[in-house]
Amino acid sequence: MSSFCSVYVLVEMYVLILHLAWAENRCKIIQEKADCSHLELSTIPSDLPISIKVLDLSHNRLKKLPAANLSRYDQLEHLDVGYNTLHIIEPVLCEKLPALKILNLQHNEFTKIPEKTFVCANLLELYLNSNGIKEITGNPFKDLQSLQVLDMSHNKMASTVLGDTKQLPNLTKLFFSHNLISALKTDDFAFLGNNSVQMLDLSNNLVRQINTGCFQPLKNLTTLVMANMTLGPDLTEQLCTELAATEIEDLILVNTQLSKISSTTFKGLAFKNVASLDISKNRISKIENGSFVHLQSLSFLNLEENDVSYLNSDAFKGLSNVKSLNLENFFSTKGPTIDDGSFQWLKTLEHLKMEKNKNIAITEFTFTGLTNLKYLILSECTFRSFTNRTFLSLSKSPLIVLNLTRTDISRLEYGTFSSLAHLQMLDLGLNNINQDLVGYEFEGLRNIEMIYLSYNKHLTLTSTSFCSVPTLEKLNLRKTALSFNAHSASPFSCLKNLTLLDLGNNNIANIDEDFFDGLHNLQILSLQHNNLARLWKEGNPGGPVLYLKGLQNLEIIDLLSTGLDEIPTEAFKGLSKLKIVNLAENNLNVLPSSLFYDLSLLVLLDFHKNLITSVEPGTFQNIFKSLKSLNMAQNPFDCTCESIAWFSNWLNETNTTVIGRDTYICNTPANYHGVLVQKFDNSTCKDTAPFKAVFILTFTVTSCFLFLVLLLHFQGWRIQFYWNVSVNHILGFRVIDQGNQGYDYDAYIIHANRDMPWVEKYLLPFEGDETFQLQFCYEERDFGGGGAIPTLIVNSIRRSRKTIFVITSNFLRDKWCRRFKIYQALHQAIEQSRDSIILLFLEDIPDYKLHHSIQLRRGMFKSRCILDWPVHKERLNAFREKLKIALGSSNMVN
Repeated sequence: MSSFCSVYVLVEMYVLILHLAWAENRCKIIQEKADCSHLELSTIPSDLPISIKVLDLSHNRLKKLPAANLSRYDQLEHLDVGYNTLHIIEPVLCEKLPALKILNLQHNEFTKIPEKTFVCANLLELYLNSNGIKEITGNPFKDLQSLQVLDMSHNKMASTVLGDTKQLPNLTKLFFSHNLISALKTDDFAFLGNNSVQMLDLSNNLVRQINTGCFQPLKNLTTLVMANMTLGPDLTEQLCTELAATEIEDLILVNTQLSKISSTTFKGLAFKNVASLDISKNRISKIENGSFVHLQSLSFLNLEENDVSYLNSDAFKGLSNVKSLNLENFFSTKGPTIDDGSFQWLKTLEHLKMEKNKNIAITEFTFTGLTNLKYLILSECTFRSFTNRTFLSLSKSPLIVLNLTRTDISRLEYGTFSSLAHLQMLDLGLNNINQDLVGYEFEGLRNIEMIYLSYNKHLTLTSTSFCSVPTLEKLNLRKTALSFNAHSASPFSCLKNLTLLDLGNNNIANIDEDFFDGLHNLQILSLQHNNLARLWKEGNPGGPVLYLKGLQNLEIIDLLSTGLDEIPTEAFKGLSKLKIVNLAENNLNVLPSSLFYDLSLLVLLDFHKNLITSVEPGTFQNIFKSLKSLNMAQNPFDCTCESIAWFSNWLNETNTTVIGRDTYICNTPANYHGVLVQKFDNSTCKDTAPFKAVFILTFTVTSCFLFLVLLLHFQGWRIQFYWNVSVNHILGFRVIDQGNQGYDYDAYIIHANRDMPWVEKYLLPFEGDETFQLQFCYEERDFGGGGAIPTLIVNSIRRSRKTIFVITSNFLRDKWCRRFKIYQALHQAIEQSRDSIILLFLEDIPDYKLHHSIQLRRGMFKSRCILDWPVHKERLNAFREKLKIALGSSNMVN
């Protein structure tokens, strides 16, 4: 039996050793700090680096704090053993830890502190809060000569007495909040030496008595916190009287049941330099005239959450140095009365908070005298009336910020802000404004930089809506049921300095290409949650609307959830400064390869929740080089070599922050469905390399061939012209027939009578061309009188080297041409074996019609002898060269 017990004990010890080793190894060592918190430790780890200076053992199960176990960490400066079950401290602890400066013992079980507990000469901060301490025995803190901070809050102390001798000569902060202190007696702070305490916290105690001289030992006290107490007006007045013995500067009396303030409440502070006073949450209902006249040095006054129904004109008298005044939820909800000029005493006031006051009446004299006011916060207020005279009393104030959020404003009248010439930021968000903005609403705002109009009922913009505020830099119009005057130009054309424009959540579906014209300085544009799908479709009437063009300084574009299923190639062309593009939650599938060509500075791209199946290097490689953050989560990726191989490699190698990487999952093909994209096996993709090269070669050859065919089809005449000109210039022009001297004319012209004007206007002028040196036989000019016409025609054809048929529909119907002239010309050509006929077409005459009318076909003649009169003037030179070749060609039949 004894052997069994021995084995059991050994097993238990072994398990305990393993547990301790496991726990110790779980401590996080960061530089000189060991974090062993929340590990359920019951002993102090023994294998930590001996050089650590900070040891956190909080939130464990320590019942003891053996000094011997800590002795190996003799360089410790900060020891935290809070939230354990310690109830005793070995006096030799500080001897073992001579460098200790901060000791945290909060939330343990020290119900009393005996003598000689803390013998720590170098300790600076000691935290004993939340221990249930009821009493102090002797003088346990007398050896703490260097202590600066002592926290005794959240205990069960009935008094502030910590000893019966002078001690803690260097203490500057003393916390006694949440105890059972009911009286501040004359000698309660007598234990403090050297009057060093500067801050004292007595909040959440049951103080009912403040004796004369209780603060005498605290002559250097500058901050006193007595919040959440039941002082009332009388005890507060007595408190201020006793504080006359101190150097009080900051007095916090939050929720002390100070129901009213009289002219004597703060009289005791008349000769003190009190800079900050917080008397918020007191349900103050009345402030008598001259209540603050004794606080001449006050710069901050907090009156938040009170219940004043009447503010008389002398209530703030004497507060000439206050710079910040908090009147949030200060007035009664029943409709307070504010005397005109109530703020006239606040000559240096810069920041006035008045939010959450209901049914207040602001007249044209309410803010008179606030000659230094810069910030006025009226959010969540409601006004009995809101007119163009509401802020008239601020005409002499350098106001730069006006917050009117959630004030139930429904309409802005003419000149509402005309007296606020210095205003830089105007917040009108979350209201019920419903009107057409024509521009007069913002007149007088000569220095305005930001207007926040988001979350209003309905705004209609015109071309002049913001023309009175050309200095505007930021404009927020989100969720305002925005509409635009159809007959007006862009409502933003006057805002040359605008850098931010928010038009999100407005269901905008139709904007013109010049909608953002003139916004050359725009840097941030939000169009999220609109209906812009149609504008970028190729099938849109007139093509895609490129409404982003001209925004060359744009850095951020937000197109989240705008219904996009197409993006034109030139959507982001010229936007070279773009850094953030958000196209998330759309229906995009195919992206143009050059879409991001200009976006070399892009750092964040968001494509999550789209229909993207392929991430091709041609589209994304350019921007992925500079990208710092990418979100393409929740897309149905097609995991094939062509679609995803390159992207899979990039995901595994990149240093870019990839948001939602674990949701990049393959959708197709079936064998990869549900597999992470970054786990795609691209080893089989290498076999496709030769086929890719063949494809590129084949595609290149085919493209070149098609280009050549199209070039010859559309520009063949030009090539032929330059070829003829080159040949003529190089070889010279000559007639190759022998015996040309027998001809009197170069060509005889056969034409219909109705085509005579054309011949005289266009063909005969070639005779005067020095490069031609031609002589045509023209009946109306060259036939002499007295001879028979048929005879003259036959002789003239015989004397002409060539015969030109000017073929038109008139020519085919002309009986004289069809029955005689054409016959004679063909007869002589056949009889003399001459290739002398030139067909000059002025119209497009089908070959079958030509044969039917004059028994000729184009195929009977050489191509150089068939000419078409050019429709376009630029081809006239080419026609001249072809005519020159036709007239100079040989008449010999090959």
